[in-house]
Amino acid sequence: MKKLTKKGVGTKKAVVKKSPATTKTISVKGLKKQYLKKSASCKVTFRLPKEAAPAAEMVSVVGDFNNWDVHGTQMQKLKSGDFKATIELPCNNEFRFRYLIDEERWENDWAADKYLPNAYGDDDSVVVIENGNLSSS
Repeated sequence: MKKLTKKGVGTKKAVVKKSPATTKTISVKGLKKQYLKKSASCKVTFRLPKEAAPAAEMVSVVGDFNNWDVHGTQMQKLKSGDFKATIELPCNNEFRFRYLIDEERWENDWAADKYLPNAYGDDDSVVVIENGNLSSS
């Protein structure tokens, strides 16, 4: 297993497993990628842990994939207090994104593939969608 370390978060483990419906699944606490065999796309599950927004009532995942529409992708609140949403994205792309908490506060994904500076003096989280081919991993 590959160990990933994110600033201020500690060590996370990436898990790679195969299933009949996918070429591979990569899972870290915040992001889960499910590469689809029959299309050049990947189902990405975004998950904001309760620890990142303990009192949140509403969270949206906002990014390049929805033209930064703050109401475009509302996340479901789970019994655990985490929020999650799944979006199908095309392979061979990178997408900037952030979480908007209660329409007031922005938060990055602690398990993002990388971070890039934005025009507002902060960083954006980035999810990298590869080609989904097992031979490239």
